[in-house]
Amino acid sequence: MPSFARLLPWFVVVTGSLAAQTPGYKDTPIIPGTPWHVHDSDRPPPRVVTPGATFSQLAPAPSDATVLFDGKDLGQWEGPRNGSEAKWKVADGYMEAVHGAGGIRTKAKFADFQLHLEFATPAIVKGSSQERGNSGVLINGIYEVQILDSFNNPTYADGQAGALYGQTPPLVNASKPPGEWQSYDIIFDSPRWDDGGKLTKPAAVTVIHNGVVLHHRREYLGSTDGIGGVPHKSLGVYGKPHPPEVFVELQDHNNPVRYRNVWIRELGHYDEAK
Repeated sequence: MPSFARLLPWFVVVTGSLAAQTPGYKDTPIIPGTPWHVHDSDRPPPRVVTPGATFSQLAPAPSDATVLFDGKDLGQWEGPRNGSEAKWKVADGYMEAVHGAGGIRTKAKFADFQLHLEFATPAIVKGSSQERGNSGVLINGIYEVQILDSFNNPTYADGQAGALYGQTPPLVNASKPPGEWQSYDIIFDSPRWDDGGKLTKPAAVTVIHNGVVLHHRREYLGSTDGIGGVPHKSLGVYGKPHPPEVFVELQDHNNPVRYRNVWIRELGHYDEAK
């Protein structure tokens, strides 16, 4: 999510002598098809599910996958500006976001893909809400699957771990404690436009977090707010048409989130022999 979200207000509800603070907003647009504002402080948090001890952690890449990070180097990645150097830390089989270095994105682009990655939010907890273990998977820099330390860390529902940021909260909260390795398995369907520039198929995503389904072919309403030129706290919209081939970006949100075992494979088509 956007780095300037540290400015988010806190809405205080007083009950007796106790004050419960809920992060979020009430002055943002209503999300179409819902009664909720973007980043609504009153939107119910997803129920908590304790995931199994392991799921796809350290899963070897299939034979047709492109290995994006094997713990050794950033050869498959570049910096936030096309062609710039990726400047994240690499050590002990993981890569780590470096404060001020910016995000990193894949040099190659992929259409309709299966993405596997593993991440760990900092073991030493600092901050709360959106300032705690924040990063994100930014598909083409505009469609976000949120990464956040959501273990006993209240925040607005459409901004917690696994949310389609600013649009759809996950079905459940399957987060592990800070410092533990977690897995995302993401199946992304690229959007399509016709020759006249009319959207014919929205982007859609399936997200499995630590073996628990958070979204099943959930459609994006458009670009994520706060990235890709869309103002923070605004409704997601589809902008200029883009090819189905997209890059994958990992966000630098000034938190030292770690990643390992990242691979991707294009889905292909039925009855397609190669």
